[in-house]
Amino acid sequence: MGKEPVTEQFFIDKLTEAKDHFERALDCKHTDFDDLYPYMIEHPQFFWYKRYVAWSELLTIKGLCEELSFPWREKFTTNQVDYLEQRVMSAKVLDFWFEKNEALI
Repeated sequence: MGKEPVTEQFFIDKLTEAKDHFERALDCKHTDFDDLYPYMIEHPQFFWYKRYVAWSELLTIKGLCEELSFPWREKFTTNQVDYLEQRVMSAKVLDFWFEKNEALI
């Protein structure tokens, strides 16, 4: 007996988790990265690395969803989709990722 095939929902769930991980990293909240490298919290570069790791994870899962033709864009605002399609974690991404969400509050 083999394992059940990986479903679209599995990838969408992983995408949602990666988005949450990236957003927690942006907000400087606890993530798994903190547990992996607890000694780095003392280093000024720590939050940059943490965000980079989370961004890379998000791009990787987004790319897999895209290759498999799974609907990933619905989980993001229009601006966030643009940032993900550009792939570069620029200052604009860091500064304006939440812009649309905060405007709705």
